[in-house]
Amino acid sequence: MKKYENTGSKDTRSGFGAGLTELGQKNENVVALCADLIGSLKMDDFKKNHPERFFQIGIAEANMIGIAAGLTIGGKIPFTGTFANFSTGRVYDQIRQSVAYSDKNVKICASHAGLTLGEDGATHQILEDIGLMKMLPGMTVINTCDYNQTKAATLAIAEHHGPVYLRFGRPVVPNFMPADEPFEIGKAILLQEGSDVTIVATGHLVWEALLAAEALDAKGISAEVINIHTIKPLDEEAILKSLAKTQCIVTAEEHNILGGLGESVARVLSLHHPAPQEFVAVQDSFGESGTPEQLMEKYKLNHQAIAAAAERVIGRKTGN
Repeated sequence: MKKYENTGSKDTRSGFGAGLTELGQKNENVVALCADLIGSLKMDDFKKNHPERFFQIGIAEANMIGIAAGLTIGGKIPFTGTFANFSTGRVYDQIRQSVAYSDKNVKICASHAGLTLGEDGATHQILEDIGLMKMLPGMTVINTCDYNQTKAATLAIAEHHGPVYLRFGRPVVPNFMPADEPFEIGKAILLQEGSDVTIVATGHLVWEALLAAEALDAKGISAEVINIHTIKPLDEEAILKSLAKTQCIVTAEEHNILGGLGESVARVLSLHHPAPQEFVAVQDSFGESGTPEQLMEKYKLNHQAIAAAAERVIGRKTGN
C-alpha cells in the first residue's frame, strides 16, 4: 500500500471551513470577516455558531482588510474570506499599508485561486497572487494541496503571530495527506524519495506530481517528490538536501511562471547550488473559461506535463 493514497476527493475550501469552525470553538479571539461569499468560503458554520464574532462586510473588500487590521489592536485574530482575486489584487494597497507594513496579525484566506476556478474565466482566475503576496515584507504565504492540509494550515496560522496569506481552491481534488500529518509553517514534506530528479510542487499540483512520479517509475526514473505548502518562508534546506542527490529539479505550480514557487526555487539554486531546472506553470498569460480539467490540460499543469519536464531536465543534466 502506498503511503499517500486518494481517500476521496474533497474541495480545499471545505478544509478551510472545517478548520475555521474548529478554531471558533477553541479560540475565543478568532473572528471571521467575509465579503459576501459565506457559502463559497464555507464560513456558514462559524457564522451559525459564533454570530457575535462574524462580520459580513459585503462587497467591500478594501474595507474588510481595514476592519481586520483594526480588530488586531484589541487582541483579536481576524480571518478574512473572499476569492483570491479579491483578496489580493483588489486590495493590495490596504494589505501593504494596513497589514504588512504595520505587522498586523491578519489571516488573509483566499479561495478560488488559479485556473481551477474554471468557468468564471480570466477576470477571476488570479495567477499572480503568490508573487504579489510573497514580495510583502513579513508576509507568510501558504498554498495547500488538499482538504486535510488546508484544515491543518487553518489551525496552524491561528497560532502564528503575523500576517498570513492562505491560498486554496474551488474544485474537488484528491484528499491524500493524512489527517494527522503535522503542519509546520515553513517546513516542506518529503512525500517520496528518489535519486534521479527532484519534483517540488505546491497546491493542486502536489497530487499531479505524485502521479508523474508513478509514471516516471514505470520508465525506470526515480523521482523525489516534495510538498512545498509554504512558499514563504521557503524550506531551502529541504530543496538543497534533495538536489545534493538528484542534481536537477522540476517546480510545479498553478500560478504564473513569473513570481511564483519556481522563481523562489531558482533564487535558491543560483545562490547555493546551480543546477538544471524546469518550470511547470502558466507561461505568462491569463486564463480563460473552461472546466478545471480542460484548463489544466491546455495550460500543461497536469501530471503528464510534470513527467515530461522531469525527462527534459534529466536530459539537460546528463547532456542528452
